[in-house]
Amino acid sequence: MNNVLVIVYSYTGTSRQVAELLCSQQSWQLASVTEAHPRSGALGSLRCVLDSFFRRQPAIHYDGPPPSDFDAVVLVSPIWMLQLAGPMRSFVARQRYRLPDVAVLSVMGGQGAPNAAAEISDFMGRAPILSSSVTMREVDDGGCSARLQAFGTAVRSAEDSRDVVRPVTLSPQSI
Repeated sequence: MNNVLVIVYSYTGTSRQVAELLCSQQSWQLASVTEAHPRSGALGSLRCVLDSFFRRQPAIHYDGPPPSDFDAVVLVSPIWMLQLAGPMRSFVARQRYRLPDVAVLSVMGGQGAPNAAAEISDFMGRAPILSSSVTMREVDDGGCSARLQAFGTAVRSAEDSRDVVRPVTLSPQSI
């Protein structure tokens, strides 16, 4: 199945790098979530912390086709303070009724991916078909490439079978 849209929010560019690699491996289309009020410097970082702590939904812009035009959507987002990044939280909250099957790919320093998948599940009222994560270290050293390929294959398989996949083997190694 090739009718998959990858939607990314990236604060530092790391999540975008992951999304672009996944799209190039799978020949999937990429769309972006951006913030109406970009973050920069120490105040931007503080807003990240506050958005996570208070589970705020900052104003966003979505640049991409309607997610409902696709069979599945892969959400790629960073983890902030063990939580889903605020801008992706805003996107899911606003689009939850228009989202087809969803797979979640979190980019993190070390922990928090299960929290992001659970939060997305709560917003949508259904579990993602697949959730996994990569660490920033894996992105920096290129070690995530094979895991992203496996994730893409798992999304295709899950979508083809319509079963929920619980990817124990796709969980990152402990650091």
